Amino acid sequence: MAVLGKGMAHGACSLLHAAALGYGASIALDLPVTVRLLDRPSKRDVNDPDQLLKHILQQWFDDGHPLPEGFTTEDLHWGVNSKIPQKQGLKSSAAICVAAFRALSKATEVELGDADIVGLSGRAQLAAGVSMTGSIDDAWACATPGWKLVDPQAPVEEGVLLQGDGPTHEDWTVLLLIRGEREHILTFDDFEPHLGAFQQALTALQEGKELVALTWNGRGMVGALKDLEGRKMANDSFVNSARAAGLSGSGPAVAIVVSNQFQPTIERITSWYNMRYKDVSILKTTFLTNETDDELE
Repeated sequence: MAVLGKGMAHGACSLLHAAALGYGASIALDLPVTVRLLDRPSKRDVNDPDQLLKHILQQWFDDGHPLPEGFTTEDLHWGVNSKIPQKQGLKSSAAICVAAFRALSKATEVELGDADIVGLSGRAQLAAGVSMTGSIDDAWACATPGWKLVDPQAPVEEGVLLQGDGPTHEDWTVLLLIRGEREHILTFDDFEPHLGAFQQALTALQEGKELVALTWNGRGMVGALKDLEGRKMANDSFVNSARAAGLSGSGPAVAIVVSNQFQPTIERITSWYNMRYKDVSILKTTFLTNETDDELE
């Protein structure tokens, strides 16, 4: 089995859901994804219920890019190694798109910048039906460290309105509460009664307060999803001295941010959820900033 090309990306967490106000922002997390383009099927099963990888290859072809020399679409196969839990709001689809398009770029020696990769990823996600907006903000967060506030209706590069490195991994730990399957499929109407919370998240981003934005966005999301348990889980974290907490993406995962200065707090929060929510698993990670990215290379 030959690896024709390899691409990497990472997961992310929402700071502002793009379906609420028309602007979106996500922040990179240290949840790595590697996608390989292969000349024969991978020995490891690829879990792709939405046929996203098929749409990625079709989008590449539709945009006029070549396939690896001597190969047809039927000759190409994928291998995926992802640390991102699927369908939890942690941007697994956007990350796979970014990594897969990078693999295609390397396999064909077609030089593409991050903005090109993000644009392709948005179109592939819309075609696969895994995104309401194209998730341009998610793709940026999966392709680069830090966060970007994005207008998804604008051309990709021009659509970046604000950006920042985000909280440092030395200062903060992110605990992800991984819950069951997503129960509610959102519509744009679901956001309407909760726009005030999303406006607060947008204002916080404009002031450079990413953790405040994460919390306000989470409050808006539990309202839009009518997720009473998610609201309680986020509130429980504040009782236990978390700095920020909220649902990510369209849920159901809850992201909790805790200061690294208080390791007993991290242990207490972990123990709290382990005891009270037997069907919830906890994933510990951190934000991915430019500094973190350099250290991981």
